Amino acid sequence: MEHRDTGIDFGHRPSLARWATALLLAAVAPAHALVIGVTEGVTYQASDAQIEAKFEPIAELLAKALKQPVTIKVLSSYSSARDALRQQQVDLAFVHPAHVAFEATKGGSYKTLAWTAGFTEYKVSFLCKDLQAISNWKDISGKSLVMPDPDSITSVITRAMLREQGLQDSAVKLTNTRYQDAVPFYVQNGFAAYGATASTGVIKAWKATGGKTCAESRAVPIKQWLASSRLDATTATAVREALLGLAQSEAGKRALATSTYSGFVAPSADVEKTLMTWLGIH
Repeated sequence: MEHRDTGIDFGHRPSLARWATALLLAAVAPAHALVIGVTEGVTYQASDAQIEAKFEPIAELLAKALKQPVTIKVLSSYSSARDALRQQQVDLAFVHPAHVAFEATKGGSYKTLAWTAGFTEYKVSFLCKDLQAISNWKDISGKSLVMPDPDSITSVITRAMLREQGLQDSAVKLTNTRYQDAVPFYVQNGFAAYGATASTGVIKAWKATGGKTCAESRAVPIKQWLASSRLDATTATAVREALLGLAQSEAGKRALATSTYSGFVAPSADVEKTLMTWLGIH
């Protein structure tokens, strides 16, 4: 076979050889995978596998929209979520406890892309046996109050409610139970005068048996989508548009059905700033 001169002597021009090899590898190398960190809270019971399965269809749709792989990393504890966000180990994050999300956005390492529809008006109610709403908050001083895990958003909101009324945590006898559905037991059986919960299911069941609610907090959006400040603006915008548009397509509706969420909505920076102050986010 006749040898044809290509004009490039790879044997004598190693720099050209390296350049050609690098070009070839770049052409076949897979795109960088974006990582979604997911934390779904600590006051409800769900395994990592169950949480990952909920978000897989959304990750697949984001991968198609971005034309690059998207993987999921379940952050099953608040400490692991905080570490991942502090070190910017994840490109995107779905964060259930608002205070953890606010800590990341206040520090500037992340920005909010979207809120979760149906979870923008999260309010804590006080379960009680009294027929009347609390009119003078000084009257609850010295009484017992049960609430979920101390680092849950429900408990963070509860403490903000007390501060708003001029009461310190020490003004009431605080008791914690990890899961929200255990709160009514304490009030019903006299172990606590008040029980703090934001679970609509728990509140509905409590009222169905004749129980009352005697206080309600201001509304807080509690499930945020975040983007790392290291993520380029074009990609962050594409993710935001994809999330906000999920409910507009059949594929998006199917993904949302698996996630159990109805959709995602645009956030308000002003509302978040006000809530950070109220919740005591530093």
